Amino acid sequence: MSPEELRAFCLGLNGTVQEYPFPRNPGLSTFKVGGKIFAFSALEDAPLSVSLKCEPEIAVQLRAQHPDITPGWHLNKRHWNTVRLDGALSDRMVREMIEDSYDLVVARLPRAQRLSLDRG
Repeated sequence: MSPEELRAFCLGLNGTVQEYPFPRNPGLSTFKVGGKIFAFSALEDAPLSVSLKCEPEIAVQLRAQHPDITPGWHLNKRHWNTVRLDGALSDRMVREMIEDSYDLVVARLPRAQRLSLDRG
């Protein structure tokens, strides 16, 4: 998956916005729904990677099965995986992990926000 494909897929999810909120790391792109991050990536980095939210039990299983999936590099390693996008994982699998991350974030949004996403 290329940086352009990653960006397009994330932005294609309903209600998603892309922001660069970290002045000390201006190249770190976040993808948010309802003001909450579900994915972030330094799109210019090589190799490309993306950090995604994940259920903790599933996160551990994915890490055990795939060397290209590691604990998130930031504070909450339990709920986040960093996924290297060097071609070892199928684009389909990566898209499914992005969708799962998005769904986890949407599920925790207030009801009114969730309903507005359903209509969008």
